[in-house]
Amino acid sequence: TPRSCGSNFIRLSGLNLASVAINFELITSKGTIMLTRFPSLCAIVMISFVSGCASVPMATTEQDDAAKSFATKPGKANIYVYRNESLGLAVKMPVAPNGKLVGDTAAKTYLLLEVDPGRQTQLSKTEIDSTLHVDAIAGRNHIVWQEVKMGSFAARSSLHLVDEMTGSAAVAECKLIEVAR
Repeated sequence: TPRSCGSNFIRLSGLNLASVAINFELITSKGTIMLTRFPSLCAIVMISFVSGCASVPMATTEQDDAAKSFATKPGKANIYVYRNESLGLAVKMPVAPNGKLVGDTAAKTYLLLEVDPGRQTQLSKTEIDSTLHVDAIAGRNHIVWQEVKMGSFAARSSLHLVDEMTGSAAVAECKLIEVAR
């Protein structure tokens, strides 16, 4: 059965498990391209269809709603780290603020860190680690976008401090994950 892929369709026309022979056809407006001549593309297409989303421990709906109120505790600052992209859907990305692993993000998730004021170092551990220093101010929300990038052998990430308006809108489209204490 063809699967929709934008304006193109991909059809799995043959699967022989004994010899692991897979035939794909990419049907475009300009004709059909047999993908058996492109084994790496064939593998990527197959993996994208059989792989699911990365699984991370999720917080409750109540915790997610409370975090999305963006309220801070007296004398504390909040740091939100979010991934609102679908790129890297099946990839978990460890987050280690100040060198302490607190959890992994997945596509369309975020984590909330309640921190003391002062310099905080955010670390995203991927093929090439990404570091961002945040000068946390009591009573403020600091929002960090964990951008997913393609790497040579594994996913990469890049951390960016974003303004509160942009960040709060992005966090609103994500789900809260549990953070290890």
